[in-house]
Amino acid sequence: MSKQQDELNPYMFRAYDIRGTVGEDITEATAERLGKAYGTYLPFRTVRPALQGQSNRRSRTGLPKPSVAVGRDNRTSSPCLQQSFIMGAKSTGCEIFDLGLALSPMLYFAVCYWGLDGGVNVTGSHNPVTYNGFKLTLADAVPIAEEQIQEIRRIANAKAFPSGQGSVTARSITEDYVRELASRVKIARRMKVVVDTRNGTASLFSPRIIREAGCEVIGLHTESDGTFPNGVPDPEVEANVEDLRKAVIAEKADLGIAFDGDGDRMGVVDEKGERHEADEVLMILARDFLTRHPGERVMMDVKSSRLLVQDIENHGGRPVMFKTGHSLIKNEMREKGILLAGEVSGHIFFKENYYGFDDATLGALRLLEAVSKRDIPVSAHWADLPRVYKTSELKAECPDDQKFQIVSEVAAYFKSRYPKSLDIDGIRVELPEGWGLVRPSNTNPYLTLRFEAESQEAFEKIRQEIYSRLSQYKAVRLP
Repeated sequence: MSKQQDELNPYMFRAYDIRGTVGEDITEATAERLGKAYGTYLPFRTVRPALQGQSNRRSRTGLPKPSVAVGRDNRTSSPCLQQSFIMGAKSTGCEIFDLGLALSPMLYFAVCYWGLDGGVNVTGSHNPVTYNGFKLTLADAVPIAEEQIQEIRRIANAKAFPSGQGSVTARSITEDYVRELASRVKIARRMKVVVDTRNGTASLFSPRIIREAGCEVIGLHTESDGTFPNGVPDPEVEANVEDLRKAVIAEKADLGIAFDGDGDRMGVVDEKGERHEADEVLMILARDFLTRHPGERVMMDVKSSRLLVQDIENHGGRPVMFKTGHSLIKNEMREKGILLAGEVSGHIFFKENYYGFDDATLGALRLLEAVSKRDIPVSAHWADLPRVYKTSELKAECPDDQKFQIVSEVAAYFKSRYPKSLDIDGIRVELPEGWGLVRPSNTNPYLTLRFEAESQEAFEKIRQEIYSRLSQYKAVRLP
């Protein structure tokens, strides 16, 4: 086999994680190789001197022996991939704590709570069941992303791995995680909540935690089943919350909450069955947050509504717009000392009285805490917002090897025409009466589009202008 043939598919190595098709890109051999690459990479990063109660954690090579938590989601392919990854990391001298089934936020929590050097969750997140992948962190659950993931790719392809004597210990974080989350909120009145986990990993944890926080919980698709018989757990797709909308109305519940496959994103339906985007959820959380931290900054991604920006300002806060991407936002929050952030895809990030990562179950609890303080229907919290015309996130198919160049050209075109446009992540075309967004997805072969305006006429004008420009590229399939 030639060196080129032996190299891993470069498109597996995304901006925020490693992901591919099971049996093709992602095999047990690939997982073991990635475990070795991660174990090789980690000692050269920020490895702690020693865990409490341990002496000199050094391998025979003199390098530190990193302590690493490894969990997995409930996909049928995950157990074998997790064990193969563990085998690879162990062979380089890592001390592994096998969490078993775990949400990605539980993995992050374990790294922070136990003071480990890193962590990996084997998960396909919200992708079809034929996919799987790896979310990787350093100490303090600092995400490995972008160039760091490319460095792991280079190590994996070079196959120059050290040999060490690692260890594997089965250790559950579940009870600590359940206790800590339930204790961090105070829900003022008992709320009736429909929780839809769509058979994902959250089925095993999130309904219980919300119940222990003092809510009445009605479960929907809460049987753990990694084949996803009711469809892929992705609350960002409006069709995926249709069952939840019906259940909330039928049960006369206060609200409904949907979780994605690995529990780091959430969707919300009010008592009328109306779905609310995550920027609207962040609006409620920000209002509550600003009562405790007046004048503080709240971060959102470039896909967020202009209404969120205005609402934060109206409640005495300072809105900060940043790039889309959970890893990018977490790193920026740490660097700038920001305590609350969110993105339209459903990630909500908490640094106030927490560790600064995205956790959908904590997001659900904080939302319940906020809305429980006023004895009004959940829908009433958004009732005073001005009407706007907008889309949810739209996806225009575009090949991975062309999307970045196309967006770069489109961004240059619109920036020259509308100088106030924001080009930190693709192009957010800013006009007085609205805005439109074009950005390349960092995880899949498509462009992300979104439009918002004060009137139907302005909405159509913005959409048509952007569509007209994109239609010049044969590689782009407009939605």
